[in-house]
Amino acid sequence: MAESSKGLKLTLKTKNLQCKNLHDYLKTLPTEILDRLYNHPTTCLAVYRELPEIARHYVIRILFVEQPVPQAVVASWISQAYAKEHNEVAQVLSGLRVWQEAAIPGGLPGWILNSTFKRNMKIALLGGGKPWSMSSQLETDSKPRDIPYLDSYAMERWECVLHYMVGSQQQEGISADAVRILLHAGLMKRDEDDGSPVITREGFQFLLLDTPSQVWYFILQYLDTVESRGLDLVECLTFLFQLSFSTMGKDYSTEGMSDGLLVFLQHLREFGLVYQRKRKAGRFYPTRLALNIASGQNKAQVDMNREGYIVVETNYRVYAYTDSNLQVALLGLFCELMYRFPNLAVGIMTRDSIRQALKSGITAEQIVGFLRLHAHPRMVAVGPPVLPPTVVDQIKLWENERNRFNFSEGILYSQFLSQADFEVLRDHAHDLGVLTWQNPQHRTMVVTRAGHEEVKRFWKRYSKGGG
Repeated sequence: MAESSKGLKLTLKTKNLQCKNLHDYLKTLPTEILDRLYNHPTTCLAVYRELPEIARHYVIRILFVEQPVPQAVVASWISQAYAKEHNEVAQVLSGLRVWQEAAIPGGLPGWILNSTFKRNMKIALLGGGKPWSMSSQLETDSKPRDIPYLDSYAMERWECVLHYMVGSQQQEGISADAVRILLHAGLMKRDEDDGSPVITREGFQFLLLDTPSQVWYFILQYLDTVESRGLDLVECLTFLFQLSFSTMGKDYSTEGMSDGLLVFLQHLREFGLVYQRKRKAGRFYPTRLALNIASGQNKAQVDMNREGYIVVETNYRVYAYTDSNLQVALLGLFCELMYRFPNLAVGIMTRDSIRQALKSGITAEQIVGFLRLHAHPRMVAVGPPVLPPTVVDQIKLWENERNRFNFSEGILYSQFLSQADFEVLRDHAHDLGVLTWQNPQHRTMVVTRAGHEEVKRFWKRYSKGGG
């Protein structure tokens, strides 16, 4: 009898985009990088404002305490009913190195704030130290840019990236640097035939995210590559945190920026996070895409997408009141487009169009979420529900059609010397509840990976007994 773990190793995995928030990202950084980041008041304040409410409470209470505070004392500051939340908060603060354990007289465990974090947090809250915010000492701009212009510019630049991903004709303006990031993030890959970038499953999922989530994920992937570009990760992160505290519609000076930071600024300009009239201009304007960048996708206060434009009927027809080629291309990911007018596109969701989207890695939940997110104001006013329930249910049913098989790992047993040997081992596996499949004619069976060792031990005992 021969056993094999290769033939039946059936594992089904779907890779989803992992959009970490600020804290999840910082926890992945090495200790020395975090310590350098906390040398800047901007970083300390950005981390503090994104902490859970209880954590902010703890930090403020021990900010001016110069000795460790007993952990039991800290735990007594909130009701015992919130003990679970207290433990979670303690783990968050430890993971971010905001505080650390320290022994107090008597050997009891205590908490004390990271000295670097404490010093710069005081500067951020109370002032003093070196100036940590971006200087705004500039002469009046002869051609100032107002907020509507900056919003329009930001979306124009960002949509260049999205146009490139969907392969529409409006691909001009995207830089080779942006293409490298898309490839690094796995949102696109090189075609095997001609080597040109083509969208991946994760890329389809990325397109259906809201704009702040897309920007945050894109920037995280960019930060993974900064050191290979010869840039300083701490310097780039600190600048991003400074941008998150900037004022919309206000210009800031580039005076005093290092060469690496000026290169980083140009990359942000390409992605639409800042506006700069010329590369050598001494000023720049942060856009709305950059204002909440440190908050990640979960706390972004303003979605840069336009007003809702999609109407969905119970007959599965979709009407998109838009003149944007990008928005029409996104609908084409899961709809069959029927008509196109200057300010209106009409499509229909069919079993084939939805299944094609599902094959590309898009989920039914993402399709429904996209339709809800961009629902026309008239549909929102009529709802809830915003979308016809029959349409939502049918999209999910079409997805379930593809999920009728359950895959699991197993061990294949074959090549038994006799039918009797096969039946003895099969019956034993069945009694243990680990038999998942059998073929008596070919003397072949499959047991679960968990039950493999027990079945194997039984076979050795049986073989030695001369059965």
